[in-house]
Amino acid sequence: MATEVLMPKLGATMESGRIMKWLKQLGETVDSGDPLVEIMTDKINIEVEADTAGVLTKIIYQEDEEANVGEIIGYIGQEGEVELSTVYSETGLLPQDEPTLHFPKVRRTPAARKLAISRGVNLEDVKGTGPQGRIQRKDVEEFTKKIVKPTPLASKIAKDQNIDVASIKGSGVNGKILRSDVVEKLNELETSLPATERIKVQGIRKIVSQRMAQSAFTAPHVTIMTEVDMSNVIEMRKQLLPGIEKQTNLRLSYTEIIMKTVAQTLRKHPKINASLNGDEIILHSQVNIGLAVSIPDGLLVPVVKTADQKGLAELTKECKRLSGLTRDGKLQPDDMASGTFTISNLGMYAVDTFTPIINQPESAILGVGRIHEKVVGVNGKIELRSMVSLSLAFDHRVIDGAPAAAFLTELKEMLENPYQLLV
Repeated sequence: MATEVLMPKLGATMESGRIMKWLKQLGETVDSGDPLVEIMTDKINIEVEADTAGVLTKIIYQEDEEANVGEIIGYIGQEGEVELSTVYSETGLLPQDEPTLHFPKVRRTPAARKLAISRGVNLEDVKGTGPQGRIQRKDVEEFTKKIVKPTPLASKIAKDQNIDVASIKGSGVNGKILRSDVVEKLNELETSLPATERIKVQGIRKIVSQRMAQSAFTAPHVTIMTEVDMSNVIEMRKQLLPGIEKQTNLRLSYTEIIMKTVAQTLRKHPKINASLNGDEIILHSQVNIGLAVSIPDGLLVPVVKTADQKGLAELTKECKRLSGLTRDGKLQPDDMASGTFTISNLGMYAVDTFTPIINQPESAILGVGRIHEKVVGVNGKIELRSMVSLSLAFDHRVIDGAPAAAFLTELKEMLENPYQLLV
């Protein structure tokens, strides 16, 4: 009897997951503990293992499709347990079109079996060329070429356009190739420009795109900006570097100092450390700060829990640990859960100011530009100072302009007098 493969719950806040890749093919043998399917949730890819042995007999959710936690995404059964509904869904045939279609226990490779299902081929009709007559994928391909039957008009168009009908999947009864199938193939070939690189939006890139669009069009963003003199922060970092490096074997960065300052300031301005849930505004008791980390395919936001309660040495260890896990692709769902505020630091690039997009369900995000020298007025004198621009984007449904401005003003004052962090 077939065993259901369910969408697992991989984190406390997980409600659904996206199928990134089936690691076993339809008809392939599965052992208990084998990697079965790769699932994405909360922007993390996780391999899920099979908890039973058998054959992957049915795939309900295909790659890049999303299923809720607990939904059936596939079946593991015994050899020969391929349901006709699977065949119909994959070939486009209706039961009345092919009532005798079945897949007996013949010697064949998993790839040959999958291709036979997708093309509606009865493996009893295929002659195998492998060891002891085993049917291989190429045998199914050759057999398919012999039974391809285009309509006369489809055949003429294909010949005129120099298109091999064997490369076309027919949409007619029993896979018959219609005129529309040839036209579709022709359009496909015409849009495949050899000098153009085409990158499919999928995986993390697709999730990031969807969430950023949702945030941008759901939350009314307001962004306010200020400039901060970082001269005292730079001096304090120089003094603290040796001690923290000796204690942690890691170098204190400006990111940890900014995070500590933000956390302390959020504690004094709880209306900024908030989320909107339905018709309620939640003021969070914990200050959990997300740190936007760039990866090749997008952006992940690991979360430093209770950042306001950690010293600079502990923040240095935690930020470096989470950044390392992110870049190595080893983040777990809990590493990204429960954020209440996010920092996006582009200080390593030649970026002065930008407008970040809120990482919902949070209500605010701080964008940090590069530290660079500027000529500024100090006590009536012109001086060269190390300045940084801060951009606070906030959800105007939750936060009004005055509280946001008060938060940013105090954050500026704290960074310009950073020794307060040590008190």
